[in-house]
Amino acid sequence: MQLPDLAPDIRFPLLGPDECEFSFQVKTQAMGPHIKHHWGWDEEFQRGIHSKNMLEKPFSKIEFQEKPIGTISLQRCSAHFQFGEFYLANEFRGRGIGTAILRHCLILADGLRLPVRLEYLLWNPVGTLYRRHGFLETAATSTHYLMERPVLASKL
Repeated sequence: MQLPDLAPDIRFPLLGPDECEFSFQVKTQAMGPHIKHHWGWDEEFQRGIHSKNMLEKPFSKIEFQEKPIGTISLQRCSAHFQFGEFYLANEFRGRGIGTAILRHCLILADGLRLPVRLEYLLWNPVGTLYRRHGFLETAATSTHYLMERPVLASKL
């Protein structure tokens, strides 16, 4: 799905097949430390997972003031939105950009009366962001938390 722009300066153009390296590098910056700490880093294995994900999900590039700074995947399913592949380059984390983008996606989902689901690695601190925005844990695997944020009647 094409995510609408977030005025005034954040855009979400669909990521082209030639931009796989950009999206992999952003993911490596965001997730690399968490993956390395738990499993070590196997470059070939990580590239394989990333390539598979790019084929299975719609990826958008996040552009801030016309500069590519990250990726996101927001997929509309029959009964919910699936949120994921949300990575920001190091220099853009901690500036409120991720929070603004997440709110933007949740407002869109609320407008369509659909809950939002996601998953993230157990040891990734991003869970605090999701909990602050109303996500609740629905299950856990040996590696991931699964969360859902129900539809809110009013905007965030």
